[in-house]
Amino acid sequence: MSASEPIKGARSGYGRRGGLWSLLTFERLITGPVIHLIYWAGLGVIVIAAFSVIGAAIGVAWREGGWAVLLAVPVLVGGVLMVLGGGLLWRAFCEFYVAIFRIGDDLAALRRAAERAETPKA
Repeated sequence: MSASEPIKGARSGYGRRGGLWSLLTFERLITGPVIHLIYWAGLGVIVIAAFSVIGAAIGVAWREGGWAVLLAVPVLVGGVLMVLGGGLLWRAFCEFYVAIFRIGDDLAALRRAAERAETPKA
């Protein structure tokens, strides 16, 4: 289930007053989809960094020749490992924020369920 999907048993916010009202009163949060967009943008920056590291290592090896090829290989491997580590950290960072907002959605659903249970049925 993605952060933008409604929680089972939760009110959708589109009922009585409409979608705009649910956004203005914070009944429905848009942070989940925004975090997904930020994740993909950050991942794009990390991919650009990976191509930069590869290009720099190949460029140094090409320009200097000889023994510089031996220096370019560790730079290439280290750069690729740093980019992979950065990608994993970026993923963990974004997942943390998605989890925090899902906890907020779950608490709101529990509160609404408790309010429905407290109201006497006429």
